[in-house]
Amino acid sequence: MSRDPDVLHAAVTRRAIRRLLPVLGLAYFMSYVDRTNVSLAKTQLEADIGISAAAYGLGAGVFFISYALLEVPSNLVLYRVGARAWIVRIAVTWGLVSAAMMFVQGELSFYVLRFLLGAAEAGLYPALMYTVTLWFSQRHRVKVVGLIYTAPALATILGAPAGGALMSMDGLAGLHGWQWMFLVEGLVTVAVGAVVWFALPSRPQDARWLSADEAALLSERAAGAPSPHRLRGNLKLAFGRPVVLMLAAVYFVNQLVASAVGFNLPAIVEGLGVEGATDIGLVTGSIGLAVLAGVLFFPWLHGRIGNDSGLIVLCAVAGTAAMAGFLVTDAVAARFTLLFVANFFLMGTLPLFWSVAMSRMSGLMAAVGLAFINTVGLLGGFFGPFLFGLIEDRADGDRAPFVLVVLAGLVGAVLAVALRQLVRREDRTAPRTPVPAGK
Repeated sequence: MSRDPDVLHAAVTRRAIRRLLPVLGLAYFMSYVDRTNVSLAKTQLEADIGISAAAYGLGAGVFFISYALLEVPSNLVLYRVGARAWIVRIAVTWGLVSAAMMFVQGELSFYVLRFLLGAAEAGLYPALMYTVTLWFSQRHRVKVVGLIYTAPALATILGAPAGGALMSMDGLAGLHGWQWMFLVEGLVTVAVGAVVWFALPSRPQDARWLSADEAALLSERAAGAPSPHRLRGNLKLAFGRPVVLMLAAVYFVNQLVASAVGFNLPAIVEGLGVEGATDIGLVTGSIGLAVLAGVLFFPWLHGRIGNDSGLIVLCAVAGTAAMAGFLVTDAVAARFTLLFVANFFLMGTLPLFWSVAMSRMSGLMAAVGLAFINTVGLLGGFFGPFLFGLIEDRADGDRAPFVLVVLAGLVGAVLAVALRQLVRREDRTAPRTPVPAGK
């Protein structure tokens, strides 16, 4: 008797999760470590080579400019050459550039290398999301994306203390601690590229650990509505639909807030009275526990109540309220707690967000549409640390930059409500093709 296809699909999906998620997560883990551990070096870069807070903010943000410029072109190449080859190329080049950050001599070289780092890494995250659309049905994507987001949470929990430990090697072999950090983490990333090459099939049909029937079932259940196979003549479908534009706007604000806080988190922790590179790294890393809780809790909650767009609104409102509380309170313990709460909601919303995005595109439109949304978000990633650093340099006290964070959060909450309305309207007026049971 033939096996029930729904039971078989569930079993094969679990196997795919076990095989793929460690590889995808490892690549994302190192990208987050390499991208954000520059925040640990902020005060040392100023002391050792004279990079001011405003210059640091510009350098931290310029990464996102080159990343954004090359995001869609990168995913067009990905669509043609396959996920494995392109993710390996990304990992190796960004690892080498990250290691080269040890040669920063001043503001100009800092800007140039951060720009090159963004160019090298461009396309990684939408490549991961596009891979999810090839392997997993819409029913499983919130969970899968939530598991992928454990990587940046673990990068904060483990990467910040590891970076702090590397920073403590200051003076060894005549190098500054931040030079050791960039060198070691960059070379580890190159090694991760080799792991991806040997462990990541581009699509189910390439996996040796799947039978032909199992691969076909995964592909069938993952497939969305038919998608055009070329971009020419389909620009509005890829980039111009109201719900896609609103998704991009919501993600812009989310990344502006996340990068403004994230790229300054060690300095914020230091401002709350924590001293020493190792202790700052440990405390900064502990905030990653809140991120980890968020990216696991909200997919679990979504699995029980659904309503992903409604949960996105909840996260936007609650996260903004937490940052407003951080701004107005004086108690150190309360401020630490509110940082935890804000990160719980700020990052916990992302699996929900990308599930909504992936449910509305497939094939080439998914490759370029997800890249477009991420590109707009990356612009938020530029403006966040740049404006935070600019305000920090020109305003008295350390609270002024958080006014920007709270105002942006309020805009994000309004946009989240608008997104919910657009999702409902699109579902009413243009219902998608019914999918097989179990999808």
